[in-house]
Amino acid sequence: MERSLVERLIAKPELGPLVLLVLLLAVFTAINPAFMSAQNISNAFTFTVELGLIALAMTLLMTSGEFDLSVGSVFGFSAVLMWTLFNTGLMPMGVAFLAAMAMAMFIGWVNGMLVTKEGIPSFLVTLGMLLVVRGTALYTTQGFPQNTWRAEDQWLAEVLVGDVTIFGLRLYMSMFWFALAAIVTHYVLTQTKVGNWIQASGGNSNAARARGVPVNRVKIILFMFSSAMAAFAGIISSIRTQAANPNSGTGYELEVIAMVVIGGTVLTGGRGTIIGTVLGIFILRFMRNGIVMIGVPGLAYNIFIGGIILAMMVLHNRIERRHMTGT
Repeated sequence: MERSLVERLIAKPELGPLVLLVLLLAVFTAINPAFMSAQNISNAFTFTVELGLIALAMTLLMTSGEFDLSVGSVFGFSAVLMWTLFNTGLMPMGVAFLAAMAMAMFIGWVNGMLVTKEGIPSFLVTLGMLLVVRGTALYTTQGFPQNTWRAEDQWLAEVLVGDVTIFGLRLYMSMFWFALAAIVTHYVLTQTKVGNWIQASGGNSNAARARGVPVNRVKIILFMFSSAMAAFAGIISSIRTQAANPNSGTGYELEVIAMVVIGGTVLTGGRGTIIGTVLGIFILRFMRNGIVMIGVPGLAYNIFIGGIILAMMVLHNRIERRHMTGT
């Protein structure tokens, strides 16, 4: 019985990322004890959770068998749209925020419709949308960031990025939004009928349709959710940094997918894990922070990321083969 329990533990996709995260923290702390200081942890958390919001939505989308390469451009565009509407006096901040979120959801809806109704691979659809959205942001602003100084004393800014100090850690409200999103998405994926639909859509869409699963509707909603979370993260980031840059989010789509894959979500769809994604988020962000603190050139970050992705893919593949063969 105990051996069976150990085998089940080893088969968990979250085990590899958990071990890797613990090793990373131990190594970086041993080399530079300041790595685990309250100030450094606070700094690492600040941006981690903003990118993590996108990764949570991407986990659900990838579990359904699809990708979204447009999230980085939506991250930058949504903030530009909100601040353009607000700074020009067209809308109060709350309404501008809702307008930006609605536009992001529309972008996701277009992605979903093209994928499900036209049968175009999501890789190609969202790659094209990336160019359209990024180009719109650059054209609208002529490439210049939108100043957000008028956000001072706005209730929405306080709700989204207000900060508190807990046990010496300075935490922004984005941390609590991330925690809430992680809990909700984990519950949806593992405890609800919708979660079963998501996994069935990615595992075998034809069989899922035969069983009455609304595969197209599920995927369209997930594309909309993916864009909405990217917009939400982009707006939070713009308020915190006091600038909405049309180039913000460049390359984020690949880093987010890396977080999800490292966490154990299957690339081909059918099985995903929010807990694993959370671990993957912290692995990549703490690695970026740690290699700088121990003196490794920041430009070497991609070497580490690529190596980890390859290693985790081999590990997940071997675990999957053992699981399928029952050995």
